Amino acid sequence: MPLPNRVDPFGAIHAVPDRGLFMGNRGGCIHTPDQTLKPRHWTSQRWIICVLDFKGRKRPLMQPGLYTELFFLDEATALASGHRPCYECRRPDALAFRAALDKAGRVSTKEPVSHVDALIAGEIQSVMKDKCARETVDPAALPDGAFFTLGGEAFLKWANLARAWSFGGYGAPAPLPARAQRLTPRATCAALAAGYRPTLHASAH
Repeated sequence: MPLPNRVDPFGAIHAVPDRGLFMGNRGGCIHTPDQTLKPRHWTSQRWIICVLDFKGRKRPLMQPGLYTELFFLDEATALASGHRPCYECRRPDALAFRAALDKAGRVSTKEPVSHVDALIAGEIQSVMKDKCARETVDPAALPDGAFFTLGGEAFLKWANLARAWSFGGYGAPAPLPARAQRLTPRATCAALAAGYRPTLHASAH
């Protein structure tokens, strides 16, 4: 049986067999000793995106009391769900992401990373707690690499086209709709617009 550790662009966690290009976590242990999820799916606003292999580190998944390993189809999916690059295993990407946020006027590189986390993971946490609604936008105005939702489905905007998302990859490109709801956090969209380029699953190209 697959473990409940695959994340969709809405930020929800599922038990599916499909694999992804990246892993990450939400600040700590969000699973129980029997490898089911606790009611709240985060322990802090430190939601990060990590590489699958770093310095040969290996361990069984979902060990009691240790951080819960989460997996993503690709980086764009992880960014949409409220995560940002890890400073340990993806330091060059983390610095590039911070530089893009600074360029966009969102968060200065001199500010602590907790300010970034409050903007990005904080936005998704507010949506999940029903404290705010998803913003309705013109998808054509979103930067490449951002996600939007329409009719309960998630779509990647890339090369001015929409690609339907699934755990196994992206569908064929289609025209963008006139209106939809933005999934990717506002600050992350600003970083994408300022030049940060996420790693995409091969099916997006």
